[in-house]
Amino acid sequence: MGQSLIDLWQGFGVALQPHNLMWSFFGVLIGNLIGVLPGMGALSAISMLLPLTYTLQPIPAILMLAGIFYGSQYGGAIGAILLNLPCHPPHAVTCLDGYPLTRQGKGGTALGITMISSFFAASVGIIVMIFASPLLVSIAFKFGAPEIFSIMLLGLICGGTMSKGSPLKGVAMTIVGLMIGVVGTDVNTGVARFTFGFIELSDKVELVALALGLFGVTEFLRSVNRMGVVGSGVKVRLRDMRPSKAEMKQAFWPMVRGTAIGTLFGAMPGTGPTITTFIAYAFERKISKTPERFGTGAIEGVAAPEAASHSKTQVDFIPTMSLGIPGDPVMALILGALLIQGIQPGPQLITEHADLFWGLIASFWIGNVLLVLLNVPLIGVWVKLLQVPYRYLYPAALFFIAVGVYSTNNSLFEIGEVLVFGLVGALFVALDFPVSPILLGYVLGPMVEENFRRALLLSRGDMAVFLNRPISAAFIAACALLILGQLFFAVRAARRKRASGGTLRTALPN
Repeated sequence: MGQSLIDLWQGFGVALQPHNLMWSFFGVLIGNLIGVLPGMGALSAISMLLPLTYTLQPIPAILMLAGIFYGSQYGGAIGAILLNLPCHPPHAVTCLDGYPLTRQGKGGTALGITMISSFFAASVGIIVMIFASPLLVSIAFKFGAPEIFSIMLLGLICGGTMSKGSPLKGVAMTIVGLMIGVVGTDVNTGVARFTFGFIELSDKVELVALALGLFGVTEFLRSVNRMGVVGSGVKVRLRDMRPSKAEMKQAFWPMVRGTAIGTLFGAMPGTGPTITTFIAYAFERKISKTPERFGTGAIEGVAAPEAASHSKTQVDFIPTMSLGIPGDPVMALILGALLIQGIQPGPQLITEHADLFWGLIASFWIGNVLLVLLNVPLIGVWVKLLQVPYRYLYPAALFFIAVGVYSTNNSLFEIGEVLVFGLVGALFVALDFPVSPILLGYVLGPMVEENFRRALLLSRGDMAVFLNRPISAAFIAACALLILGQLFFAVRAARRKRASGGTLRTALPN
């Protein structure tokens, strides 16, 4: 612990050097601004600025990209809450309760809870990185294909049952996401699957196109006849961002539990923030005494996933930098930036590039403080987005969506993907099917398949490999308990419905 504090002190010395601090501030500011813009996000921003790292030294380059990453987390939450546009996939869950809160005139409260949860979770994640990096690295080495498959399976089951409405519909949408996730080239055989003759699909369906189509374009199509102001009648002032004591009490434990979930998953290789936010939301909904409130403007539905996302974002750098295993496409880009700079991620990175590792950790704290200071005075700017007439706002949002998707791979085909997924998403919403599980199934599908096949290959087809390893067996047991719990709640609800119907019939006169 003493050595970690010494290393952290040296890291602050690195991060506070004017040159490094300037690039960190630049990344945080750009990430925050781009995160707010509908249709843009960390993936697009880092993709566009990645060539800039060729001309920078390793430390400022990584500090800038990291600033964009967690800066866009703040900005993405603002877009999800105020405009129902999740520019970063993990914020799809925040839309479920954040946007209804805005429509109820509580957008300021939702933003305040988001900032408090995010800063608390990020601070905890940074502390974990400081004191538990060696331990987390050793734990991460124990995760093989069976363990990763088991945790992905748990995430899929949680995603299928977390959405509002029928669990069967949630499972069906998760399966749709799995089917979309397997489109592309098989990593084991090199054979193109389900591309329907489109060469552009051989690299898989683009994540940004799927997310923005299902949420951004779908929301546009649902509201296409609205001619007024998006936030009509909604006024969010600076003092509205201060939650009441009752609201803070309501959000505190969900914030703590979300932070714990994000920290746990951050130490595990191969998991991104999307699965973390879905599981945090699902967990809060399952343990809530009033689960019907979720999806209609529950404070817990904002605090838990946002805390999970930010703690995961911080801790996610451990498997990325120490094992070379990125948790999501954004971390993959940062991993590529490390390789561009000639830095090989691995267990020796902490010792061989101590200035980079500890400078990065110190910059996290500096950057999160800067984000809070930036968002408080700029909240009026974000709120002004709600005062723009719909006929101007959403066409502009579609423009930014198209620009953001095109800038990722310079592909017009992917703009067509956005349109198709937008139409499909609008159809599903009209039929009362949740679209959020589609995103989770897409993200986890390829990893589930790859690790399942790898585990069976290594065990020569023996399915017992998933139960013979303790960590994998624990996650399989959790999956079984979750399924049994869902069946129990379904049977109990059916019995209550029959009982209430019987009581009503008895009370009626003959």
